[in-house]
Amino acid sequence: MAEALLRRRLADRGVDVTVSSAGVHEGGAPATDHGIAVMAERGLDLAGHVSRQVTLEMVTRADLVIGMAREHVREASVLHRGALTKTFTLKELVRLAEVVGPRAEGEELSAWLGRVGATRHREDLIGIGHDDELDVEDPVGRGRADYEATAELLDELLAHVVELAFPARQLARRSVEPNR
Repeated sequence: MAEALLRRRLADRGVDVTVSSAGVHEGGAPATDHGIAVMAERGLDLAGHVSRQVTLEMVTRADLVIGMAREHVREASVLHRGALTKTFTLKELVRLAEVVGPRAEGEELSAWLGRVGATRHREDLIGIGHDDELDVEDPVGRGRADYEATAELLDELLAHVVELAFPARQLARRSVEPNR
């Protein structure tokens, strides 16, 4: 759900990037019926989605890795030693980025993520089980209402990420400047 929502938000903003998803469990599973239905109501098609397990290559290639839970951040960091500087839980990224502020004009994404990450507390990523401050609860195995609530939360959080990482003022200015 997060992949589809983020892809749409970035496309609506005119940001041309690749968005993909992967998890810590073995891949090959289709999207759940509730996930497909909830996203269809938002105009997004998950019918062909098949889960994938995160790999070293995926983490290495990514400019930003957003995990739904701390276990995802830890897994990316285990796969790739330098991943922690570009890997955050979604809730963590929003919280820290709101303190740091939006990406500055001309600032590389990696530099902005460095500023965001400089304010984090690595010990927050330690622990087992759900942490409501950092983790988005997975609705798999639950009812449709849980999927709807998760989709709403994801869309709200991803809207913040897109606004902070790709501020509209920068994109508007870039579209009216002549190519040199």
